[in-house]
Amino acid sequence: MSVKDRLQQDMKDAMRGGDKRRLGVIRLILAAVKQREVDERIELDDEQMLTVLDKMAKQRRESMDQYARAGRDDLVDQENFELEVLKAYLPEQLSDTEVDTMIGEAIQNTGAASMKDMGKVMGELRSKLQGRADMSAVSARIKARLGA
Repeated sequence: MSVKDRLQQDMKDAMRGGDKRRLGVIRLILAAVKQREVDERIELDDEQMLTVLDKMAKQRRESMDQYARAGRDDLVDQENFELEVLKAYLPEQLSDTEVDTMIGEAIQNTGAASMKDMGKVMGELRSKLQGRADMSAVSARIKARLGA
C-alpha cells in the first residue's frame, strides 16, 4: 500500500472513530500533497511523498523550538502531536552512529577533502537519508567532518 493510500485509509478511519485531532493533521498532510500535485501537474510517488512529509516534519520541529522559546506550551503540544502523526508515515529514523557511518562512506566515495566538496557529499546522501534523518543535522555533521 502506498503512503498516499495509507493516508486516505487512515483519514477514513479517523472520521469513523471520531478522532478529530488526528483527522485534522491527516487532512493537512493530504492538502500539502494535493497542492504539490496541482502545482507540478504530477501525481506524487512514495519517494516524493517522503519529501513532502519530511519537509512538514522539519517545519513542526522548527515551530516547536520557536513556541518553546516564546513560552507557548499549548502550541508546542499541538506541533508535537502533528509531528508524531507525521512520523507514522516516515521511515524509521536512523541512529546517530548509522548516519555518521553513511557520512564517512559518502566522503570516502566522493573523495571530499574540503568544504568545496560538501555538495557532492550531500548529493550522495540525500536519496539515502531523505525522511530517515534530519538533513539540517546531517549538513552540520558534514561541515564538522570537512573542517568548516
